[in-house]
Amino acid sequence: MKQTTLGDRIVVDGIGVHSGRPARVILHPADANSGYVFLRTGLAGGRERLIEARFGAVRQTELCTVIGSDCGATVSTVEHCLAALAGLGVDNALIEIDGPELPILDGSSRVFVEAIDQVGVVPLSANRKVLKVLKPVRVENGRSYAELVPGGNTLSLDVEIAFDTPVIGRQARSFDLTPGRFRSEISAARTFGFMKDVEMLWKAGFALGASLENTVAVGDDRVINPEGLRFADEFVRHKILDAVGDLALAGYMLRGTYRAFCPGHKLNVMMLQKLFDDRSAYAIVDATTARRDISRETGHGELVAPAPAFGPHTR
Repeated sequence: MKQTTLGDRIVVDGIGVHSGRPARVILHPADANSGYVFLRTGLAGGRERLIEARFGAVRQTELCTVIGSDCGATVSTVEHCLAALAGLGVDNALIEIDGPELPILDGSSRVFVEAIDQVGVVPLSANRKVLKVLKPVRVENGRSYAELVPGGNTLSLDVEIAFDTPVIGRQARSFDLTPGRFRSEISAARTFGFMKDVEMLWKAGFALGASLENTVAVGDDRVINPEGLRFADEFVRHKILDAVGDLALAGYMLRGTYRAFCPGHKLNVMMLQKLFDDRSAYAIVDATTARRDISRETGHGELVAPAPAFGPHTR
């Protein structure tokens, strides 16, 4: 199986969910063995900095995943873009961002997925390497826990959440990461928040760009968004989406099963740290199974506004 990259560059405009500021992200094709690298522009004095999208670069995990360089340049809310790249099997991309936060778009990975589908995913000459989990690794954070266990030819995710509100309650879903399944089952699941927390978040400088156009708003007894949910279990699907994006910070596509109860960005990054701390827990190997042909699809390479929301989905 060969490494892949984008067929052409992609431009996506929006606002940051926490900063509320306009943001433009440009995804460029990249050479083999580049992985995911952010090019942070718009720094003081017109400077630019490269930030490798690896777990060691994580600077913060409160409400979103923030990565940064040693010189202090940071990029926040990287998880939805990384989930789209990893979910569609893109190994290498240069992600140019003109500010401190990626655009939230509709609160999911769907716009990124649609943009990638416009330009296609193309093979490179180098063989793909994957990270194969060799033995169980587990982390805990309060009542939350996560573990990586061996098995399978792809990344499987088995995630359960439990919230003390009848609007969400307890939800669980198992998912095998393939481009087709990510595109149809996970990519459109939106981020969510609770109305009771809005004022507190604003005072703390978060959620300044949040709205019903990019967030599922949970009230005391109902979903506030007039269109309702896209999936009956949209909440746990979005947790899977976040996990796919955070686990992409491993630097390789994973082969194993990720099991988690009430995960968040902090727990996902803790999982990667624990895995890489034990050199006997993993191996970097050639990806020689689940081979598929990758053909280029032409497209405009630019998408400046989210497509209309899906109708209610009850699957």
